[in-house]
Formats: sequence, C-alpha cells, structure tokens
Amino acid sequence: MSMEIAFFCSIVYFRHIKTLRGVMTNSTSSTFRRSARAAAVELSEIVKISEAARTLKLEGKDVLSFGTGEPDFPTPAHVIDAAMAAAHAGETTYPPTQGTPALRSAIGKDSGFDVTLDQIIVCTGAKQVLSNALQATIDPGDEVIVPAPFWTSYSDMLQFSQAKQVTIPCGADAGFCLSPEQLEAAITDKTRWLMLNSPGNPTGAMYSADDLAGLAEILRTHPHVWILADEIYQHVSYLPFTSFRDAAPDLADRMLIVNGVSKAYAMTGWRLGWGIGPAELIKAMVAVQGQCTSGASSVSQAAALAALSGPQDLLATRLAEFKSRRDNVVAELNDMPCLKCPNPGGAFYVFPSCEGTFGKRTPKGETITSDADFCRYLLQEALVALVPGRAFGLPGHFRMSYAYSQTDLTQGLARIRRAVDALTD
Repeated sequence: MSMEIAFFCSIVYFRHIKTLRGVMTNSTSSTFRRSARAAAVELSEIVKISEAARTLKLEGKDVLSFGTGEPDFPTPAHVIDAAMAAAHAGETTYPPTQGTPALRSAIGKDSGFDVTLDQIIVCTGAKQVLSNALQATIDPGDEVIVPAPFWTSYSDMLQFSQAKQVTIPCGADAGFCLSPEQLEAAITDKTRWLMLNSPGNPTGAMYSADDLAGLAEILRTHPHVWILADEIYQHVSYLPFTSFRDAAPDLADRMLIVNGVSKAYAMTGWRLGWGIGPAELIKAMVAVQGQCTSGASSVSQAAALAALSGPQDLLATRLAEFKSRRDNVVAELNDMPCLKCPNPGGAFYVFPSCEGTFGKRTPKGETITSDADFCRYLLQEALVALVPGRAFGLPGHFRMSYAYSQTDLTQGLARIRRAVDALTD
C-alpha cells in the first residue's frame, strides 16, 4: 500500500471515530424523561426517614428507629430447613407462574375458604398481589376508595395504575374505620375497588364482623364495586379476626383476599404473598405477573409451604409477645403530656395523636406546627425515628412500630418522654 493511500485511509478512519464519538456524546447527554405514569412515584416517606436515621448512625449517633414494620423474630428453623432441602433437591428452576400446586393447595386449606387452585395466585410478596390486581383491572380514571390512614404504598400503586384515589378520612373518634355511610357517599359509577386493610397499617385498627357486615350491605347495592381486602396481619390480631370473605361470602365473586407469610412467620425477605379471588380475576393477574416477575422464587415457595404446613404454635407465642409490647407502649405514650394513643386491635403499630404538641417550642426555640415537625424534632434531638401521620393520609399523628425488642422500646420511650417534657409553651 502506498503512503498516499495509507494516509487517506487513516484520515477516513479518524474522521469515522470522531463522528462516532460525537454520536455517543450527543446520546449520553440527552435529558432523561420519566413516563407520566411514574412522574409522581417517589421513595416513600418511611424509606426516606429510615435513610435519614441510617445516615445519623453512620455519623456515630445512637439512633433508635421504629419506622419499619418488620418482626424482629427469626424465620422458623423448620422453614429454613425446608428451603435448603428444596434447593439441594434441585427445586431451583422456573416455577409455575401462578404458584406451585402444592403451595396453592396449602394456602387454600389455611384460608378455610372453599376455593379451587385456579382461584389462588402466589406472588413475590403481598405488595405484588395488590399491584397485579390493579394493573389487571384499572383503566385511567377508574376510582378506588381508600380509607385514611392507609399504607403509603397504596397511593403510589394507584398512581402508577392511573386510578383516581378517593380518600376518606377515618379519624381516631371512629376507631380509624370506614362507616357504611361514608362508603355509600363515596361510591360513583366510576368506582372500581374498595381497598380495606384489617388489621390496619398504620393504626392496628380492626373491622369487626358487624363492621364488615355493614359495609357489605352497601356493596350489595353497588355490584360494580369490587373489594380488595388486605389481610396480611391476620395472625397478629388481639381481637377476634374476621375475614371480609367470611363476613360476606355472597360477595366472594368480586372480592380479592390478600395475605402472605411476611408478618406472621417473620419472612419479610422471602418475598412471598398470595391472593384468593374469582378465577377470572386470578387469570388476569397471572397474565400480568407472567410479563413482570414470572413466578415467585421456587425456594421461597418451598419455605412458605413448610410455614403453612408445619407447627403453628409459634403464632400464639409471638402474638403474646407483641401484645405485651403493645400494652407497654400504649401505657407509656398515654402517660406522656400532649400525646394520646388509642389501643390497637392488631398488627404491631400504634398511631398516637401529637396535636397536643402543636404550638409548643423546642429547647432550640423552634415551634412545632405539624406531625412532621414533631417527628423531625424527635429524630434530631432524641435520636428516635418515627413516621409522621401525613405519610399515611392523616396528619396530626405519628406511627411507631413495636416490632422491636423490649430493650429498644424501653429506651426509645424514655427518649420520647424526655423530648416531650422539654417542650414549652
């Protein structure tokens, strides 16, 4: 090759490289754009508070965080053994999208409902059950009735599915429960679902059999409204628990029951939940799941099967421990000035009012005007992390989880008391 030709080739080559670099530079400098669907979806305030507490801990601060709903008990040993055995036996391939027949059969027996396997779906946590149901049934503009306070993820799930959330405030004077009159007033021809959580997060409130029967009477006159009953805290109930399906079996053909192993069996990290509903709904949810996560982990399904099929005495033992913690936390908070704490019927949260602190001043001279101010003050001055009620749709309160050791709870309550006592008019 002559020098002239070689020189020409090198010029062409470097011009080509320069052009490619320009294309790459232009493509990587373009502005990221979120979809309209995801525009309003952010990290929850619970996560943000947990991260703020984690940052303080990294700075060497002795922070006590009561912001998350995660049992401090270990996963039962026989459940872990079953998962290990399943893995060693080669149960590590793709499972059926709807869930293994053995686990769905166990779920049906555990529920006590008269259901067939095609009426049960196994998902990657109860959260995915809820998400699958909304994605499978909601069209833009459909309305979903949500009593407040509510679990924070409900709002983001509804936003992502392009539903209109119809929020109904249910204060402490009503036991944080929705009344039939409120339900009737909220229903329109666009209402698609009523979302009901009992025992509830963040309040621990429970709907009695009579409460559910009253709501069912209203729903019978509105056959286009379906019921999404989140019963994940079923086994953390200090009062008699009634499933919505048991209270209104005639509405089972438009009802989805949501449950899982996370709370009762201390299996949050295993990510295993399920839904029980009419076959046509479950079929639509399976189609959504098939294009999202496929199926829940095969090993987690083996673990959940062991949890449901194995000894159940640990449920009563752990419930007694939660009740002891609840009684202590409620008594201590009610003994503090400016705070009022209802006694929850289930779950492992309290949702006290902190409105009595509004208008008071901190030792630094700052005035508390909201539940967010109060929680910020406790985190900064008492090194206690709590979640303000505004995150759950009902300001003026805060959520404290007591799924923590008695030692941490005792120390945390003492810090809260000192901080509250330090407030002045």
